[in-house]
Amino acid sequence: MVFTTNIFLFYFLPLFLAVYLSLPRAWRNLWITLASYVFYGWWEPWFVCLMMFTTVMDFIWGKVITRPEATPFQRKLAVTACVVTNLSFLGFFKYYMFAAHTLNRLLALVGAEQFHVMKVILPIGISFYTFHSLTYIVDLYRGHATPAKSFTDFSAFVALFPDLVAGPIIRYKTLAAQLARRDSTVSRFASGITIFMIGFAKKILLANPVGHVADAVFNAANPLPLDAWVGVLAYAFQIYFDFCGYSDMAVGLGRMLGFEFPRNFDAPYLAESITDVWRRWHISLSSVLRDYLYFPLGGNRKGPRRTYFNLAVVMLLGGLWHGAKWNFIVWGAYHGGLLGLERRRGKQSLYEDLPRPVRIGFTFLLMLLSWVLFRADNLAAAWHYFGSMFGLLPAAGTAPLLAADIYTPYRLVVMAVCAALVFQPVQAHDWAQRPLTWPRVAVVTPLFLFSVMTMFTQAFNPFIYFQF
Repeated sequence: MVFTTNIFLFYFLPLFLAVYLSLPRAWRNLWITLASYVFYGWWEPWFVCLMMFTTVMDFIWGKVITRPEATPFQRKLAVTACVVTNLSFLGFFKYYMFAAHTLNRLLALVGAEQFHVMKVILPIGISFYTFHSLTYIVDLYRGHATPAKSFTDFSAFVALFPDLVAGPIIRYKTLAAQLARRDSTVSRFASGITIFMIGFAKKILLANPVGHVADAVFNAANPLPLDAWVGVLAYAFQIYFDFCGYSDMAVGLGRMLGFEFPRNFDAPYLAESITDVWRRWHISLSSVLRDYLYFPLGGNRKGPRRTYFNLAVVMLLGGLWHGAKWNFIVWGAYHGGLLGLERRRGKQSLYEDLPRPVRIGFTFLLMLLSWVLFRADNLAAAWHYFGSMFGLLPAAGTAPLLAADIYTPYRLVVMAVCAALVFQPVQAHDWAQRPLTWPRVAVVTPLFLFSVMTMFTQAFNPFIYFQF
């Protein structure tokens, strides 16, 4: 199920909230679990079986790890078995086909016989709920969290539908106290509605229209250089408002239920360096990669060379986490290289001495180049697109038709609005924290109603990060 559908808005959410708010507190986590399974199984019901299995398994492993009589060896064996099992499920469903096709290409190069590749359907959001469970298990092993008081609490944490399929990645220790007891106040509920409406508008009114521009240009044969730059600029706006919009809706829905989720974005296109970008973009993923991968590898405690190696490994795996394609791996290597270069300079960019607007501009340019790798279907398509951006390829005869499609007044206005919003510091997360006054209601409510009406005019357009 998707937040931006009439089924969710007019049926699932009202029914869920009506039952949730009428239930005693002791029954609410169970209702969250059951409703979340319905939400998640709306696409493919069997996906729920996989999530239920791993949830039961992780809950049992958690009990084993925290047994008072458990020896250090037993605890280490239990956490290792749990991590390996979870990553094996993730690896099979997400990376089997990529690995098999890669191996077949290598076999073809040496003239060996290729094998049949089984088609595997990727369960939506498996990366997110797997990371949720892994942070629980690892934190228990490290002594950074206490085990869930009941299976219902843990299953509600894993299946919590607001952040189930696209994050933010929330650690159990962050929500542990809230799972046991949370207050659903009128002000918190109103704040949740407000930020949900804002996120909804971001997706419908901004991300989807500029996404049409990005799709048109990236699908074109040989766009003109200007068109190619406009296309990647549109994608930069699309992925930000799409993912940030989802995160806002997740935070808003969480507040309606009495939860407080951490922010996932902090004006990333105002970053002054790539190091700064990763403090602002997908903050929950950055912190998980830092605490559960970078630090265990040694962080920056084992000398400069090891630090650069650790950064490279973390970003390569971060790129691979986004998808089983070589262009995601190269995207991760690109960011890892830039982070290593800035780390060598004391976390400062090569353009640190320039005025702040210029630093922001250079960083945004580096991000645009990386988005080509992220958006292209494969590496060959990415290199081809770079050729169009820098005028190395002749323009196709369909260039005038492309221009007529992407340079309409409506799309130019939306692009301008996106540019104005991403380069200003006020964030929806902060704006919604303030008291809900009547002037705010007068702004947000018509915007949301217009977004709902616009939703019915658009084709089905799922969130970009659903694929991860």
